[in-house]
Amino acid sequence: MKAQKGFTLIELMIVVAIIGILASVALPAYKSYTARGKLSEVILASAPCRGAISEIADSGLRAAPIANGFGCGEDAVGPISQYVQAITTSATGVITIRARAINNDVVSGSTDEITFTPYTDAAATTVATSADFVAGTNKAIRAWKCAAGANPIPDNLLPASCK
Repeated sequence: MKAQKGFTLIELMIVVAIIGILASVALPAYKSYTARGKLSEVILASAPCRGAISEIADSGLRAAPIANGFGCGEDAVGPISQYVQAITTSATGVITIRARAINNDVVSGSTDEITFTPYTDAAATTVATSADFVAGTNKAIRAWKCAAGANPIPDNLLPASCK
């Protein structure tokens, strides 16, 4: 009697089928994971503006601020980073960050936005107004809320703090 050498065709087909099933489960999870990783850069891009707006609220301005007037890079032309197209601020301190090049089936990458809204109380119930940045009537920023912007990013891709 000869000893069997190698694998039979059935055994090989079973292994290929198992690999195919695992790949069909893993690829969507991997796409979601990479999109969330890229969106973390988009969220991190708000840090300089949040710091500048908080500092301005603490010290106060001579006059009410204007849109894109907080001096935190809102006037940058073109893409700011690999995944951030633009950063804008409103006169009330709301930061809007537009994502780019996320390359996910769900996130288009050119119009998806995340907003950060400043609040003058720790419970995040009183939204800051432009008068809150003027010396004499200025109020400190006590909290920020992150949310999907006008062109929302799906909740499953946002970090827990933005849901």
